[in-house]
Amino acid sequence: MRFSLVDQILTLEKGKSITAVKNLSLAEEYLQDHFPGFAVMPGVMMVESIVQAGAWLMRYTNDFEYSTILLKQTKAIRFNSFVTPGKQLKVSLSIQKWEENLCTLKATSEVEGETAVSGRIVLEQFNLRDKTPSMAENDADRVKDLQTQFGQLWNPNRQTAS
Repeated sequence: MRFSLVDQILTLEKGKSITAVKNLSLAEEYLQDHFPGFAVMPGVMMVESIVQAGAWLMRYTNDFEYSTILLKQTKAIRFNSFVTPGKQLKVSLSIQKWEENLCTLKATSEVEGETAVSGRIVLEQFNLRDKTPSMAENDADRVKDLQTQFGQLWNPNRQTAS
């Protein structure tokens, strides 16, 4: 199962920042066990929504040059509030440092104006073909799929409610 933890990109500035949202629905499969009687988005999923939003910023900045972006490190992650079904997690990231294939981003997320998670993450970008040349076709297919998904998440002409 693939978890898509970004439902819409609200703002996007190439090489600088991104704001995205995840709408939490009671239909999310992982909520059935986390926690019985008090459904909340697991902290690891909240961090993953930050990672996914940061990856979209990196892909957009580099014109989808890389097929793979992975979490390399988290720094000073703080959890401050729960995300419950029916709520929206708003994630904002800004690039702090970018050296070669490693990008450090400052992240904050909020629910109804209250900070939910904050900290810094380091993401690494690469192509599979760099280590295994026979994977070049996989890179191309993955980039094509990511570009299609990005088109569904980001529409700079779309009006969004604050």
